[in-house]
This record gives sequence, structure tokens and C-alpha cells, in this order.
Amino acid sequence: MKKIGFIGVGIMGKPMVRNLMKAGFELHIYARTRSKVEDVIGEGALFHPSIGECVKECDAVITIVGYPKDVEEVYFDKGNILDSAGAGTYLIDMTTTSPQIAEKLYQEGAKRGFHVLDAPVTGGDTGAKAGTLSILVGGDREDYEACMEIFRAMGTNINYEGKAGCGQHCKLANQIMIAGALSGVCEALTYAESKGLDLDTFFRSVSSGAAGSRQFDTLGPKIIKGDYAPGFFMKHFIKDMKLALIESNRSGLSLGVLSQVLADCEELEAEGYGDLGTQALMKYYDEEHRGEE
Repeated sequence: MKKIGFIGVGIMGKPMVRNLMKAGFELHIYARTRSKVEDVIGEGALFHPSIGECVKECDAVITIVGYPKDVEEVYFDKGNILDSAGAGTYLIDMTTTSPQIAEKLYQEGAKRGFHVLDAPVTGGDTGAKAGTLSILVGGDREDYEACMEIFRAMGTNINYEGKAGCGQHCKLANQIMIAGALSGVCEALTYAESKGLDLDTFFRSVSSGAAGSRQFDTLGPKIIKGDYAPGFFMKHFIKDMKLALIESNRSGLSLGVLSQVLADCEELEAEGYGDLGTQALMKYYDEEHRGEE
């Protein structure tokens, strides 16, 4: 497989496109606004004005869009991927979306002769740029193995999770862990600051101990600096946590930390912080916010 169609050239998708090109793949891309992808066009990506034209002669199609409704649009709307890609194409949805949508896409794709995989990722924009993403794959094992060269161009921790939808379930479990870890980071920094500790010294002191975490390593320094630029949007984290809560409820689970962090983030989104990074959860704890309560 050498020709790849790519839909969703954003914060995560753009570096993934670059890494695929570095690995020797021919990239065909679609974006609603061409000006936002002129940089990767200049680096060799081939732009198409419609999704249908982008995917029609590709060996594989990768999508990483924002929300479940976007997944349904790019695959199921008339003239889009399922109507336009050639039979036998590998369809790889790397969006974090509903496991039910992943199953629906697999079933409909199989009817039309496609090889469908749900393959959400974790590692943030840093992992996307470095090509070190963790890729969580659901679908048929033989299709997973056939796409390994593609996955290795974007990630280093690539695992087969099970049947269609299992990649999404793995990603939602990952997001539940992040919710707990990130809220712990924010609460610890809030406590340390309230007791007059120097936060840079605090970070150096505990980051390599038992309390250390990837969330603390990656987002702790940004929080200390007041840097809330998005590596992963708060609004997309809210979407993921909602999906995880729905799936938890379907299984009769009561996940208190997930529910609380979701509620906190939704409050922040209502205050206009949805386009900031997930580290903006710290704003829930800051002095100004506490003073409003």
C-alpha cells in the first residue's frame, strides 16, 4: 500500500501526514479550508477539493476528525468515503468516537468489500510529531497486520485490541485514566501553591517519584507557566469523557472520578475555555474561580 487518503489534517493529523510522507507514502488530503494545509501541500501532500476525489484511488484511507457526527458525515454522507473509495480499500478511523459507530462502520464497510479498522491514538500532538503514538486497533486481525507498515510510520506502541469497537473501548479507558491523573496534578499544584511552595522546585522534587505521571511530565510545566495552548483541546476531552460515561452506564458502572472531572470541564467549557488545552482544567482550581463559588 502506497497511496493514502487522509481526512482531518489538524493538530494531530498534520504531523501524522508528515510522518507518513517521510515513510514514503503518497498522501492525498482533504481539508475544508485549503489555506490551513498549505504547509503540507508545499511538502508534497496532494490536495483534493472533495472527500470523494481524495479517496477514490487510494489503497488506504485514514480519518481523524473531531466528533462522532463528523465520523458519520465523512463515511456515510452521499458522495463521501463509502460511496467513493474502491472495493478492497483499507478504511482506518483514528478518531476517538463511539464504539457503536465503529461497529456500524465495520459492518457496513464489510458489506461493501472494505477492510475497516478503528484505530484511535494516544500521545497527544507531541507523540504525533515524534511519530511515537500509541495506536489502539480494533477490527479483523489480518487487516491490522496488513496495515502495520502504515501504523509504524506514525507510532511505536501498536496493539491489536480485538474485534471492531475494541480500539475505541481501549481509548476510552485511557481517557478515564487521564481524567484521574490530570485532576490529581491540578489538585496537587493547587495545594503546593497555597502552602507557598515554589512550583518549579515542587515539580523537580516529585516528578521522578511514586507520584510521577505522563500527565505531570507533559502538562505540569505548562500549568506552572500558565501555558494553556492546546496540544489536545478541552472540548475534545469532554467529548471523550462523555463517550466513556455513556459506555460505563451501559455496563452498569459508577465511575465517580470520571463523572466529577467531566462536570468540572463542562463548567469550564461553559465559561469559554473549550478551545484551550486539557491542562486548562487548572483554571477550575485557580484563585479567581474559587472566589466565584
